[in-house]
Amino acid sequence: MTQDWIAAIDARSAAALASGALQPVAAEQTGMEDAGLHFIVRWVSSLAVKDATKATTSTATPAGASAAAPVAIPGGPRDPNFNPFLKPDPELTVGPIGTEHVAILNKFPLCDRHLVLARRSFEEQLLPLARSDFAALAELIERAGGIGLYNGGTAAGASQRHKHVQWMPDIDGNASLRLYAPGLPAALDEGGIARHPALAMQHVFVRVRCGRGVAAATTADSLHAGFRLACDALPLRPGADGLLPPFNLLVHEGWMLVLPRSQECFEGISMSAVCFGGTLYTRQREQIESIRRVGPLQALAAVGCR
Repeated sequence: MTQDWIAAIDARSAAALASGALQPVAAEQTGMEDAGLHFIVRWVSSLAVKDATKATTSTATPAGASAAAPVAIPGGPRDPNFNPFLKPDPELTVGPIGTEHVAILNKFPLCDRHLVLARRSFEEQLLPLARSDFAALAELIERAGGIGLYNGGTAAGASQRHKHVQWMPDIDGNASLRLYAPGLPAALDEGGIARHPALAMQHVFVRVRCGRGVAAATTADSLHAGFRLACDALPLRPGADGLLPPFNLLVHEGWMLVLPRSQECFEGISMSAVCFGGTLYTRQREQIESIRRVGPLQALAAVGCR
């Protein structure tokens, strides 16, 4: 795609909002300080709509019968027989990116311009990330900056098995790795490994070359190499089926964060990669207080691996 990415995303978003194919974003948020780090905890209306859709599309269950699986919708309830990315909704499709991916508006976005970069053919989400996965992300980051996110498996917050990365723009209040910068070695060479003193769970930061204006090929090579370094350091290795254990990955402004996951939820709050970028999302307003009670760092540590 040669046209301006932001213009293309905004044009597709406007049309999809007008038709109802895309849910509007309405959010309430509060700030929380924890161990010198600033977090945002945000209730987003699209997550509540996503859950409501799951409830209203479920089939009524006769007395004594087993509950029927909810009817799946793009980006919606987990249904192994439904794949919203294999033939994406044209009203949500921005266009091809890289050689093997397509950019799709997230039907239930956490912010404006929230994209899914899905492989055009099916691959399991827990297969190790390939250079082409990073190349698609790199093409967008070169032109528009922003943060790359990956949820490896259900326990890491993935709602679909079809391999996809996600992208969010770099705007105030969105996920970012900047909050960790004071605890990381700024002079670390590319490929260097670091750990942050405030994060109690297993994790690694890898120094990579990425950011707005960095050539996509350079970024793709650096991210792919960084991912392999992170997997070796944790370690995070495929099983006999070729699939990795659950993990999250975040990429932003010269850093990659990779962490294994033990479970999806903290007190009923689903935690995906975006939460480890300093912005935690809830489905109900009341859940904000659950995070406030223990602090964001303890909530994140509860879903990681010790």
